Amino acid sequence: MQRYDYLKTIVGDVGDALVVSAGLAAREWQALRPGDGNFRPRTLGLASSIALGIALGLPRRKVMAIDGDGAFLMNLCGLPTIAWQNPPNLIHLLFDNQCYEASGATVTATVSGTDAVALAKGAGYRHACWVKNPQEFREEFLKAWKRGELGLIAAKVEPGQPELPPIRVDEVENKYRFIRHIEATEKRSILSPADHRPSS
Repeated sequence: MQRYDYLKTIVGDVGDALVVSAGLAAREWQALRPGDGNFRPRTLGLASSIALGIALGLPRRKVMAIDGDGAFLMNLCGLPTIAWQNPPNLIHLLFDNQCYEASGATVTATVSGTDAVALAKGAGYRHACWVKNPQEFREEFLKAWKRGELGLIAAKVEPGQPELPPIRVDEVENKYRFIRHIEATEKRSILSPADHRPSS
């Protein structure tokens, strides 16, 4: 099973959650749930930390981070901070295909036995688990959604993805669309034209 097979099981369950994902996962999620509530950072590894900031800034809004094993391992220093802040509205999804797929499929440390769930638990995540198939993944996701506590759900997946349409906006446009989406749905101002006026 590939990451896409897992993600498609929860599309109908996420409501208006804000979703942060990078790499190929971002393309898959945008194809499954198109919209401006999806944010994709260009830098690999930052999805979980950005999702943390959003979750803390919008405590009544569900936030999801979609990680791969490569990105997860590049931001291990972020795990203790996420666990320490412990936002109850953040769900961290991890898909381990044992390689940096988007940049040539170089293997990651998980190929030799590094256990991402054990790392998360060691960092302080109270809820972290492996799932074996898409059905179990959705079941754990729904539990995490209802529980309302920080959690990580991880799955071993095969590399690859189906044929998908390209994302038609670059990361800069995506950022501003994402912010405007939050402004519209949260009824609050984040960016104001006045913020950019030169001081006199």
